[in-house]
Amino acid sequence: MVKVIGILGGIGSGKSFVAKQFGYPVFNADNEVNKLYEKNKSCYKKLRKKLPKYIKSFPFNKVELNRAILDNKYNLKKIVSVVHPLIRSKMNNFLRKNNKKKLVVLDIPLLIENNLNRKKDILVFVESKKSQIILRLKKRKNYNKKIIESLRKLQKPISYKKKLSTYIIKNNFKLSTVKKRVKFVKSRILNERNSS
Repeated sequence: MVKVIGILGGIGSGKSFVAKQFGYPVFNADNEVNKLYEKNKSCYKKLRKKLPKYIKSFPFNKVELNRAILDNKYNLKKIVSVVHPLIRSKMNNFLRKNNKKKLVVLDIPLLIENNLNRKKDILVFVESKKSQIILRLKKRKNYNKKIIESLRKLQKPISYKKKLSTYIIKNNFKLSTVKKRVKFVKSRILNERNSS
């Protein structure tokens, strides 16, 4: 029976960086969303219907989406209502495809908020210094403080996510240290008896 690890943490805490170090298949929701924006015509049509004032070109223009989010906070909810069911279905396919593996990793920013995790999934919280998070976010290509604030409002408090987690990995963004910390957590998870 495959063990499912859900990676939790704040925006910019390095969840994807930590997820990769497990060395098992990772479902990265942000990458999947980008693929939808680039390739999925039906997603485009649905969003265009909900946001005709903003969505005008395919593949999606990120600037158009950002403008929609900044103009009205309810637009983000409209985007999520279209994108989320598609991501859920992609995640289910990923889990089916990898059900013979010992471990799989879910790197999904709204894992808890959208009830994508199951009770027996193992939650791992990625903890990073606030100063490092801010530095990293500012280096992002499409950095926009207001959009990050809007995305944060969709998420449950960090303290709540930390409390839910079985393991906490401190991320100092140094590969050798993070690898060691992940290795320790991974061996604990693999050695746990499968809880029925």
